[in-house]
Amino acid sequence: MMVLVTRFIRILAIQRVLIRHGFDEMLFATPWLRPVSFLRLLLPWNWVRHDYAPRATRMRQVLEELGPIFVKFGQVLSTRRDLLPDDVAEEFAKLQDHVPPFPGAHARQLVERAYGHPLAVVFAEFDETPLASASIAQVHAARLRDGREVIVKVVRPGIRKVIDRDISLMIALARTAERYWSHGRQLKPTRVVAEIQKTILDELDMLREAANASQLRRNFADSTVMVVPEVFWPHTRQNVLVMERVDGIPISNVAALRAAGVDLHALAATGVEIFFTQVFRDHFFHADVHPGNLFVRPGQGGGPAVFIPVDFGIMGSLSEFDQRYLVENFSAFLDRNYRRVAELHVESGWVPRDTRVDDFEFAIRTVCEPIFDRPVKDISVGQLLVRLFQTAQRFHMEVLPQLLLLQKTIVNVEGIGRQLDPELDLWRTARPSLERWMRDRAGVRSVLHAARKTLPLWLDRLPQIPGMAFDVLTQIKEGRLEVGTRDQALQEIRHEIQEIHRRLVYAVIGVGLLLAGGLLSSASGDLQVRHTIPFIAWVLSGIGLGALVASILPRYRS
Repeated sequence: MMVLVTRFIRILAIQRVLIRHGFDEMLFATPWLRPVSFLRLLLPWNWVRHDYAPRATRMRQVLEELGPIFVKFGQVLSTRRDLLPDDVAEEFAKLQDHVPPFPGAHARQLVERAYGHPLAVVFAEFDETPLASASIAQVHAARLRDGREVIVKVVRPGIRKVIDRDISLMIALARTAERYWSHGRQLKPTRVVAEIQKTILDELDMLREAANASQLRRNFADSTVMVVPEVFWPHTRQNVLVMERVDGIPISNVAALRAAGVDLHALAATGVEIFFTQVFRDHFFHADVHPGNLFVRPGQGGGPAVFIPVDFGIMGSLSEFDQRYLVENFSAFLDRNYRRVAELHVESGWVPRDTRVDDFEFAIRTVCEPIFDRPVKDISVGQLLVRLFQTAQRFHMEVLPQLLLLQKTIVNVEGIGRQLDPELDLWRTARPSLERWMRDRAGVRSVLHAARKTLPLWLDRLPQIPGMAFDVLTQIKEGRLEVGTRDQALQEIRHEIQEIHRRLVYAVIGVGLLLAGGLLSSASGDLQVRHTIPFIAWVLSGIGLGALVASILPRYRS
């Protein structure tokens, strides 16, 4: 009962915010209130004309006013550009996690509770004034007892209850939308809310974020163009993350970068190369790239500028299967081979296998030709992916979370890159990384590397192979080997082979019994045997004839 009361109060609060921003027409647009929509004009707040901001801006303001979980909702939803109008997607991408900080004394208490002893045991200094405050956690500066400067990221107190309250409400609204809204089943709002819930709950776990940071740091341990802060594992807990403090210029401060002598053209190209290296070399990429999460340290002694990423709560990964199809899609797109793009989507299983390739090809051509009718440097690869996903949605594309994260990150990387260098050609910059990936996967070196990697496993299993082979041959001989598959075409082939095998067996048995009957009928012997032979011959011949008939007749299969 208490849950229902809490949910009702929250709904009233949401309704009040919607009305304040002029969205009460949404309430009267529902099937239940549409017949009485004229009553909206009788409401006092509609008696005076209001000059409202554009729709997308008001929607962003509503989410910001409703609180941190709704801000996260908008941020995650901004990645679903296959579902949102362009103006709404662009506005939601501006949502930032700037929320009022909670008291530093509370942060101190949370850290001490996590450690089980006073802060002075770990830190020589702890600044209770936060460096940054977001919806999930806030960051404090500190210094370890050995003198190293660190940051301490502390999860907000009570945030889990807020998340559970608002997510349960979103789930209820999503289920209602799927049931009563005409587009509900196609857009699958419950699945979108489930993605949001997973993303937010993952961000609550500081151990997970620490593991992400450690993996990315290990991947770029030898890099001269990117440095990932070190995680201090002895002091990290599920709700507390302690990392090395690094200094740099925010990547959005172009004037400061230029004043520090940073080559912005080279910086943009390096950033693109770093991203595609993460995707195609390491299969593991930072999926929350935005200006607030990237800093730059100017190069020393004529060396290149160094990227410093922070906030590793959201990371993405692609399997080699998805990587290969993605690279081939990029190549086919820029060659304007739309037929191949359509075929790749069907082959990869991204769209249903019964999709008509011709129809899909024409739809892709309609979307892409206006984009390609421009200089290559003006073509946005991120927007190309967005348009492709929007088109594929009409063909019931199963939008995979990893592809959505990749699309969102490419859009952000391209946007940041073009802020630094408006002439940035993302495709030309990324092409060497993609070609190197294809060469490494298809060349002799790749085969040798795979063989060297799997050789110990083969050597370990080699003694077992003769016994395993003998078992399989025994099962084949005894007719006990069964092969199963979910592929309908392969199942049909299997049934056809079984049918041919059945007919051959019956035919061989039938012919053999007829021959045996014929031989017996011509045999001779003593009088007693001579009287029984014709009967046996007739029986064998009858069974043989029945077997021959069975080999001709089709077998009924339910």
